[in-house]
Amino acid sequence: MKLAKLLGGLTILALTASPALAEDKIKIGFITKFPVPFFATMEDAAKAYAAAHPEVEITFGQGKSATDIEGQIALIESMVTQGVKGIALTPVDPTVAAALDKAVAAGVKVVLMDNNIPDWNGRTALATTDNYAAGKIAGEYLKTKLKDGDTLGILEGVPGVPALDDRVNGMLEGLKGVDVKIVGKGTTKCTEELGISVAEDLLTSNAHLKSIYAACGPPAAGAAQAIKNAGISPDDIVLVGFDFCCGEKEALESGIEDATVAQFPTKMSELGVDALVKAIKGEKVESLIDSGAALVTKENMAEFN
Repeated sequence: MKLAKLLGGLTILALTASPALAEDKIKIGFITKFPVPFFATMEDAAKAYAAAHPEVEITFGQGKSATDIEGQIALIESMVTQGVKGIALTPVDPTVAAALDKAVAAGVKVVLMDNNIPDWNGRTALATTDNYAAGKIAGEYLKTKLKDGDTLGILEGVPGVPALDDRVNGMLEGLKGVDVKIVGKGTTKCTEELGISVAEDLLTSNAHLKSIYAACGPPAAGAAQAIKNAGISPDDIVLVGFDFCCGEKEALESGIEDATVAQFPTKMSELGVDALVKAIKGEKVESLIDSGAALVTKENMAEFN
């Protein structure tokens, strides 16, 4: 393992899979959005891939928050300067496309993971959950728990990020057929703290709120805490999340959270890195690679730990 470098507070870690000669290596960059367990799992999967493929050397980088656009751009530029042949990344915002254009112009292959950049044609492949279809899973579950006239509050992630918007729009599609009133939405930036705050506002302004949907894991855990703090019985409100991470396991165990939608970050990472390596080698890869999703409840959660 090489010495970690610091870039504006961002850590870049180079992981070498074996002592093979540097010129034999396929050097790639792996960039995730910000420090949460989901992206840590993706990094671990990429490290396992490198360990199993001695010809691959991966340099890792991660932003500081869900809105750290400048940090991600700096990481992209740094990795191009270091001579990577490809970059696999979870784009924090569509505006990083300009930096990726420069990378592609320099001969670097790009595979996006987790979410797409709309109308950007520079990617070699996209390895992701079909977030719209996954959102429908949540909506279809809510449909079984709600009736006409019930109320729903929505904890959004980062509006404008396609994957997060798809989770909300897909949920609404899955909910069709039941006349549910949406009484409020709030941006959480996928943080537990804002999840608590937005959920508290929804609960305060809607005395008999029947359901909450959170588009990310940390806000779902935050909503569970807000429900507990308000002294509301879990039987009186339906809470559905997305990600199955960051405190959702405990919320499901306690009965406050009813269900969540699990992605498969390990599979997503493995598929993304493998597609990138194959593309660098000149092999054909699929442009869209779906890593899947599933509904998680207290009854089946052991299958997803």
